[in-house]
Amino acid sequence: MDLILAASQKTNPILNISVFVAFIVVTMYIVTKAAAKPQKSATDFYTGGASFTGTQNGLAIAGDYLSAASFLGIVGAIALTGYDGFLYSIGFFVAWLIALLLVAEPLRNTGKFTMADVLSFRLKQRPVRVAAAFATLFTSLFYLIAQMAGAGSLVSVLLDLHSKTAQAVVVVVVGLVMMAYVLIGGMKGTTYVQMIKAVLLIAGVGFMFLIIAVMWKGNLSQLFADAVNSHGDPAILQPGQKYGATTATKFDFISLGVALALGAAGLPHVLMRFYTVPTAKEARKSVTWAIVLIGSFYLLTLFLGFGAAALLSPEDIKNAPGGANAAAPLLAMELAGPIFMALISAVAFATVLAVVAGLAITASASVAHDFYNGVLRNGQATEEEQVRVSRITVVVISLVSIALGILAMDQNVAFLVSLAFCIAASANLPTILYSLYWKKFNTTGAVASLWVGLGVALVLIFFSPAVSGAETAMFPNVDFSWFPLTNPGLVSIPAGFIAGIVGTYLGKGDEDPKLQSEMEVRSLTGVGVEAPVDH
Repeated sequence: MDLILAASQKTNPILNISVFVAFIVVTMYIVTKAAAKPQKSATDFYTGGASFTGTQNGLAIAGDYLSAASFLGIVGAIALTGYDGFLYSIGFFVAWLIALLLVAEPLRNTGKFTMADVLSFRLKQRPVRVAAAFATLFTSLFYLIAQMAGAGSLVSVLLDLHSKTAQAVVVVVVGLVMMAYVLIGGMKGTTYVQMIKAVLLIAGVGFMFLIIAVMWKGNLSQLFADAVNSHGDPAILQPGQKYGATTATKFDFISLGVALALGAAGLPHVLMRFYTVPTAKEARKSVTWAIVLIGSFYLLTLFLGFGAAALLSPEDIKNAPGGANAAAPLLAMELAGPIFMALISAVAFATVLAVVAGLAITASASVAHDFYNGVLRNGQATEEEQVRVSRITVVVISLVSIALGILAMDQNVAFLVSLAFCIAASANLPTILYSLYWKKFNTTGAVASLWVGLGVALVLIFFSPAVSGAETAMFPNVDFSWFPLTNPGLVSIPAGFIAGIVGTYLGKGDEDPKLQSEMEVRSLTGVGVEAPVDH
């Protein structure tokens, strides 16, 4: 508690707000410049005209993937639970590799704007696009909730806001600024912000690592020993600090690991990034850059987490506004003072803005392109109409995510993102893999895997300790939880895969052999990818 009081005395709210406003002004200027040309076409709004180089897109992919959960949530999780907290770093990185190996390039070669383009390529448009749109919306919404909660925690630490009302106001402001980013800049403006943010975030984390390395003279053993002394429990270097005490937590550990490893391959906002480059070659180049940047970042989070454990006590972190999410900015304060804390926090804030903007673009594209154009208008909507519906969707999903983000402010943002990963792995991933690699897969199977995976995941999350019955739950004062796992991936992911198989064998073989052959050739070779065809 002493460190929190000292931090609040050393922080300068005027300095912090000034840095924040400067970041917002600069990035909004970039967004405005990027949007100087009117974005009336769907291609401009959704993919930035597919005009980015592989290097630029690699930076943007890293910017999209390295969210507030990657920085605030993981550092806090490692600082409090040590070994078990590092599972998030490993899970997020392994997930990225799985996405690249199985999904990224075939999906990019087959589609045009959204995940549903691929899923409905050789199947019936309406039922598949409706289900895919809802799966995309809920995945994006849970991710957005995490970013909103992270932003509330971040600014609350900087301004020493312990009041829930004040933290809620912060979440509202973040949501409104995010709305402005997307409405003004579209994908092009969002991509430039993500590129800048990725460079700043990785540079900031790298600088914090260097300070830690100098402080401990490169002696990792001493760093871990000091972390144990400060934490007061040598168990942080061993499995079981958070998971493993009971049978339920052991299964929760497995469930979380499965959801993290498989989730990224079904995240629509990450997969959509591959449509912003002009060729398959540039897509592969962007992958190379993304692997280097993302891998380096997640490796460094280990040292930042244990650095925070060594310099801060668990009580300092838990009692700070935002709880575990406050560990990273408090560590920055300890390492280099209030100015550095303000800069690191501003970078983290830019991270939130960039990621939520990308998520909003993805959700709006799914509603306008898949549901409005593909279902309600039978593919006859003009591009101006689609862009207009997209903008309306951005406003609606921003307001919903603000409300839910306020409810989730006490949750670790890395954990909240793991729920989005769970939904993506349960609903989207089975359908994507079956569509790409199983010739017999049909419309019934696609609809079954999407709805069953999504439904089971949402129901089990709602009745889990993450929503009620626990101190950190969204509704801590009531208890209607009966499902013991906080992450339902162990049940919902197999349910999605099984539903796809059962639905395929029970449904009619309605797949078009010609489209099946075309999809196979395009997904594996890239032939025809430069001029996607609507079916």
